Amino acid sequence: MGLTRQYLRYAAGPVFGVIASPKANVAFVTLRGGERARYAAVGACEQVFVWDLRTAEKVLVLEGKKHAVTCLRPSPDGVHLAVGYEDGSIRVFSLRSGDSHVSFNGHKSAVSVIRYDDLGARLVSGSRDTDVIVWDVINECGLYRLRGHKDDVTQALFLNKKNLLVTSSKDSFVKWWDLDTQHCFKTMVGHRSEVWGMVLLNQENRLLTGSADSELRAWDISYLEEAKEVDEPQEKKKKSLDDDDDKNEDEGPNETPEERILGCKKVGSVLREGRDRVVSLTTDPRSNIIVCHGLDATLEIFSVIPEEEVQKKMEQRLNKARKKARSEGGTGEVKRKLSDEIQRLTSIKASFKIRSLDCLLSPQGEMKMVLLLQNNTVETYTLKTKEDNPVPNKTSHLTLGGHRTDVRTLAFSSDNIALLSASAETAKVWNRATLQVVRTMECEYALCSLFVPGDRQIIIGTKSGKLQIFDLASGSLLETIDAHQGATWAVCLSPDQRGIVTGGADKTVKFWDFELIKDKKLGPNKRLTAKHTRTLQLDEDVLCVRYSPDQRLLAVSLLDCTVKIFYTDTLKFFLSLYGHKFPVLCLDISHDSTLIATGSADRNVKVWGLDFGDCHRSMFAHDDSVMFLQFVPKTHLFFTAGKDRKIKQWDADKFEHIQTLEGHHGEVWCVAVSPNGDYVASSAHDKSLRLWQRSREPIILDEEKEMEREAEFEETLANGDEPVVPGEARGEAELAGRKTVETVKAAERIMEALELYREESRKLQEHKAACEEAGKEVLLLVTVISPSRYVLDVIRKVRSSELEVSLLVLPFSYVPDLLTLFSTHLQQGLEVELVCRCLFYLLRIHFGRITSNQMLLSVIDDLRTHTITKVREIRDLLGFNSAGLQFLQRETESRENMMFFTAAADTFKEKKKKKKRKRERAVLTVT
Repeated sequence: MGLTRQYLRYAAGPVFGVIASPKANVAFVTLRGGERARYAAVGACEQVFVWDLRTAEKVLVLEGKKHAVTCLRPSPDGVHLAVGYEDGSIRVFSLRSGDSHVSFNGHKSAVSVIRYDDLGARLVSGSRDTDVIVWDVINECGLYRLRGHKDDVTQALFLNKKNLLVTSSKDSFVKWWDLDTQHCFKTMVGHRSEVWGMVLLNQENRLLTGSADSELRAWDISYLEEAKEVDEPQEKKKKSLDDDDDKNEDEGPNETPEERILGCKKVGSVLREGRDRVVSLTTDPRSNIIVCHGLDATLEIFSVIPEEEVQKKMEQRLNKARKKARSEGGTGEVKRKLSDEIQRLTSIKASFKIRSLDCLLSPQGEMKMVLLLQNNTVETYTLKTKEDNPVPNKTSHLTLGGHRTDVRTLAFSSDNIALLSASAETAKVWNRATLQVVRTMECEYALCSLFVPGDRQIIIGTKSGKLQIFDLASGSLLETIDAHQGATWAVCLSPDQRGIVTGGADKTVKFWDFELIKDKKLGPNKRLTAKHTRTLQLDEDVLCVRYSPDQRLLAVSLLDCTVKIFYTDTLKFFLSLYGHKFPVLCLDISHDSTLIATGSADRNVKVWGLDFGDCHRSMFAHDDSVMFLQFVPKTHLFFTAGKDRKIKQWDADKFEHIQTLEGHHGEVWCVAVSPNGDYVASSAHDKSLRLWQRSREPIILDEEKEMEREAEFEETLANGDEPVVPGEARGEAELAGRKTVETVKAAERIMEALELYREESRKLQEHKAACEEAGKEVLLLVTVISPSRYVLDVIRKVRSSELEVSLLVLPFSYVPDLLTLFSTHLQQGLEVELVCRCLFYLLRIHFGRITSNQMLLSVIDDLRTHTITKVREIRDLLGFNSAGLQFLQRETESRENMMFFTAAADTFKEKKKKKKRKRERAVLTVT
């Protein structure tokens, strides 16, 4: 058996260069009891960054798995942060420790909205899969799934007065849900297009919705049950029973179900300045300020006038109207308009298109806003709302830690310490060890770049056909050279390090030599420049240029899908490599100048020999265009990157795929391999830069392929048919969870534990029978844990949010054993709450088969007895503990002469009111 080549794994390193991803929203959070307006949480690919807006520092990172963050929502107490992901999962993080102990899996696609109720005990989530799910945060489980929308859910709001829920969607409908009965009792159809946002005003008595036009529609909410109790005369309430008997039994009630709960009537609309759709519509926590924006950079701010001020204005207007009616004649009536209650305050022009915002209003009337922009930027503004003409003030601007546009070129320095990244507006030099920006230089649209030997200057090729030379020590632009008539697509350093070669869209390849010239601005010091020496004219646009390491050959890829090989010294034609169906976008030559690898837009990578130009192998590399290719120094291994968001490593000798580096959430534009081969840097459309480091862990290709097959099988298993509760028809309310790989594995663990319990029980019965036949005493081995207790421990280790779905996946043949075990556990008082939860769920989903099984009647009767007894014991225990705590509270209050919690807050408010009344009386006496 021959020796096998050993490959080393490249491990994922840190993510940098991204300030905030535009896929998720921005939210103010509280850290360590500090000021809430100081910290803001944003999504950053699969992670969540918490920024200190004063110091522009990253203070907390909430690690994700592999899916991008799409939604953020802090809890009302500010302790937790709920994060929704692109795969439909939700994780609740603690802002104190940064850990996540609660996760929910119920949606099939990206989470679009998350909302807490006032107490923070329930969580509602909406998704692009059109479902709305209500979760119990305390029990860590799903309550129910609400179906009814036909398109993406855009907003969800709790109405805590009546335990109602209102949701909006891109299907142009606003639906009202009764959470007690879990059904939709009202659908509003007053919008002509998608509903993108909505807020509640006036203590949940008004709804404001934003659609795809310039109108913000206002709807008055009237809770009709309360209104009827107040307005209905006593005579109608005391009708005799004879009148009810006289009614026709076939006649239905005069009221529809929605009219018995609430009524919703349109009262007007507020016009926005923008003519495009609403992107975000939000209010401050007290609903005194309304903030909205569209697809542009304009932020519009409206003020909600308090009811007392509106009444005063209406009285003044009514008095004027009456005076006018007396003099001129008329009715003297004044109608209340929506403009009297909602008034435009001001507008803010951000530096770029706005993606999301959050706002806070202080008691002094100062509003603080944080804006997430589409160009990887976070801005903050303050506004004094109580002034007549408030002027917004920009307080901070987070831009240093990333590029505004996609990074199109990367390059490592010769000592592997510095990393150069360049985009459409700036070039940044990063310290690889600390990932901090060392230099930021303004440049034109960059397409290619490199470090000049010595690592003191850099050269950037631009889209306008220029070469820009920058000095790293001062960060200044030394010279701009007009290199090509079109875009400069490629630049390559010559192996002797004396010059460079460039290729452009003007169908030319130009050779340049480095020179030091005197500059009047620098005095006696000389500066670097590039002198044009030779030009190679071609028939097609040049896309990529590479020297062979021995500087004997020059490879040029052209727009006609071929690669031409020329001699460097004479520029004579040597070889033509043809076989790609689309243009070759990238190529590289191995260190020994024997192999050339080409990557094309046809998604294939071809390995050629440089001796005769023969194609050794053609490999299907990516699911989209291959954008970058580079050999690892001193090896025949090379990396490729594609628009399918993946980076792959290949062996050019054995033509094998070694490993795949996944992590980017957008098209990968470029990759740079360090000169020592230990580091790989990549940039993508998600504006993130990622660093991959070569570890000492070997890669076994057979195991890698097996792991890939297992991952594919698990994905197909999780995406299969959803389990259905037997006997339940598909309606508006369904099971909240969904089948995932974790739930299937949990069900398998429960089945394995039950199989072990059966086997141990059978062995115990055989042992007892053998002892009885022999007339010996039954001796039992004392074990650490009994089989029945082991089954309970396995169930207890299942996540609370996945327990119901795991039990639903469980075959019915295991249910009788589980019920028998539950009876034993209840009798012993073990995990009563968990056992009751599992028991009630199994009875619900298998009610028909359990009741029809005569063998289970005695088990069910025992369960009934034990359940009632143990639940009463726990209830009595909780009541005793509650009474004891209340007694201790009263004792402490009387002894220390102080009050706790709500009583203290109420007393403080009363003292404030008394002081305010004293001041008003003093002012009246003075006047």
